[in-house]
Amino acid sequence: MIQINVHEAKAKLTKYLNAALRGERVVIARRNVPLVELTPVAQHPATPRPVGAGPREEGYELPDAFWEPLPEEVVAAFGGEPADAPDAVGQSNPRRP
Repeated sequence: MIQINVHEAKAKLTKYLNAALRGERVVIARRNVPLVELTPVAQHPATPRPVGAGPREEGYELPDAFWEPLPEEVVAAFGGEPADAPDAVGQSNPRRP
């Protein structure tokens, strides 16, 4: 384990980052009181994640409900307004329940 103070960590950050990446435990302390530990972030896999079936692949079916209009409250939510918001004149919108 490597324990260093904040000043040394700032002065030699690259050195201690490389040590942490090699698997060494690096602890940064203030007045010899441990504050944080440098640890590597888990790397993402190099191969892309497989994507599910798409419309051009065999066996893919688009449900009929896809073509049905969205409910008014969903459309309003995409517009950034709550479902029960009054219109510009202060009246309730008659199109909404």
